[in-house]
Amino acid sequence: MTASTDHSRYDLVGVGIGPFNLSLAALADGAPELSTLFLDGRPAFSWHPGLLLEGTVLQVPFLADLVTMADPTSRWSYLNYLRAHDRMFPFFFSERFHIPRREYDHYCRWVAQSLPSCRFDARVTELRWEESEQAFALVHRSAEGTEQLVYARQVVLGVGTAPQLPAPLRQFLTEEHRGRILHSADYGHHRAALAEAADVTVIGAGQSGAEVVLDLVRQQDGEGSGGPYVRWLARTEAFAPMEYSKLGLEHFTPDYIHYFRALPEERREELVARQWQLYKGVSAETLADIHDELYERTIGGGAPRVGLHPGVELLAAEQEGPGYLLTCRHRQQDSEFTVRTDAVVSASGYAARRPDFLDGLGDLIDWDERGRYRVDGEYRVALDARVAGSLYVQNAEMHTHGVGAPDLTLGAWRAATILNSAADRVVHPVPERAAWTTFGAPDPGVRAVPAARHGADEQTGSRP
Repeated sequence: MTASTDHSRYDLVGVGIGPFNLSLAALADGAPELSTLFLDGRPAFSWHPGLLLEGTVLQVPFLADLVTMADPTSRWSYLNYLRAHDRMFPFFFSERFHIPRREYDHYCRWVAQSLPSCRFDARVTELRWEESEQAFALVHRSAEGTEQLVYARQVVLGVGTAPQLPAPLRQFLTEEHRGRILHSADYGHHRAALAEAADVTVIGAGQSGAEVVLDLVRQQDGEGSGGPYVRWLARTEAFAPMEYSKLGLEHFTPDYIHYFRALPEERREELVARQWQLYKGVSAETLADIHDELYERTIGGGAPRVGLHPGVELLAAEQEGPGYLLTCRHRQQDSEFTVRTDAVVSASGYAARRPDFLDGLGDLIDWDERGRYRVDGEYRVALDARVAGSLYVQNAEMHTHGVGAPDLTLGAWRAATILNSAADRVVHPVPERAAWTTFGAPDPGVRAVPAARHGADEQTGSRP
């Protein structure tokens, strides 16, 4: 291991370079007085590589890129990416509002490779507060073992979330079962082998689960014998579309965040559990594509080799010969049954994770009763009074800020909010009102001003 004497100081260091911290890095490019550095242990930017399937698209419009919702004039916008790659006219003629997922990944890689503040092959191994320096000390290490120490007045954690498997499947996270029991995040890496299996079970009724089901069904041949039998199990009572109405989408606005933050903790917990269709549903287009594939297979008297089973939870799993025996329960009927399958793809979502390097902060982080960050309105983590610096988080605050935490729609707005706080000035103005909906009880003493009329009318008090 080689130690470095580089003890550089930065105003802000970001740990992890996913879309959210990359958004912060791009927006910080407009604040040259702020010295920034962003670190990631991977060799290069990569966004959900196991789910970059042909034909899949983002579930948010292209305007929800890294910068546009905060600064549409930024050179790091998706439209400028098209211009830089001489693809503006093809994009215009394609009339796309939702862009291919593979293209979004390529766009983010272009930004990450272009920004000098982004450093890859730099895995953070330690984060601590140094009283003598009045700064956070971060140690990062390359794949070859070279270590560097940098200091930061403020740190932003954007380490992302980790794939989660249902408890009965976790026993199979060994090399012996690799490629046969897996999370959907790894589906693309094992796609060819799964297409040759006789029976594949997909668990989870979100977008990823639906896309895996659709891809497997499309690999069945027209004769009805090639490709795997595809079984889709989901706890939800239906394979339901994501809420995508115009007013429904206002849950992904600063207005809803402000409302949600003011609710009691127990009410926030109830709401997130009930609002699964806002962030865990399937696009109506993907559900329609699955239905169309099944319809095609009935032409001429055929039958689709597919089983769709909503309202089912997995109770237990065990190995049985070369395959697996799954014990399940139908929740409404309260009846148990078993299925035998050759492989399981679990599209069971992701969860915020606490990185090991936080151990260096000891008891300086004020965790809540469930071991989660306490996060304020500027995404600052509550710390011990001895710490003079600020620690921010991105996509680890659904419990305090609501269902918009993992959504790309609010990414640039949240990054701008953090940047303004870190710079102690307004680098990028952010709207306080963006929704038509009043989420809480209206104030009887205040005449509401429509979101679209904010500005001169509101300031002068003149009638619209």
